[in-house]
Amino acid sequence: GTPVTASAQEAKSQWDGVYTAEQGKRGEPVYRERCANCHGPDLTGGEMAPGLTGGEFAANWNDLSLGDLFERMRISMPQDNPGSLSRAQNADVLAFILQKGGYPAGEMELPGQTDVLNEIKFLATKPGQ
Repeated sequence: GTPVTASAQEAKSQWDGVYTAEQGKRGEPVYRERCANCHGPDLTGGEMAPGLTGGEFAANWNDLSLGDLFERMRISMPQDNPGSLSRAQNADVLAFILQKGGYPAGEMELPGQTDVLNEIKFLATKPGQ
């Protein structure tokens, strides 16, 4: 058999169950306390902030990585106190966002390491559909 190179492998995406349901639950109170003011209790956005679910969100982040999204959150959020959330809190909030977006949960928690998250693509449409 021919050896499979990394590029030949199907890239992982948020459709592959990259967070746990438990982690999504953990992210919810953090989201409510630190993010909902701007992004809305139901993640649909507000005057100043974009929605974090739905078609526009998916289109904006399509083909970027969860690492890109994580770094945006880590460095620039929340707007009134950027960088105040820990990596673990940001990973939990990201899991909550994926959960609310209807993406499947899996067995492994999202890590708080950007380089690992860079390996997971955000794809607006499910591969193979």
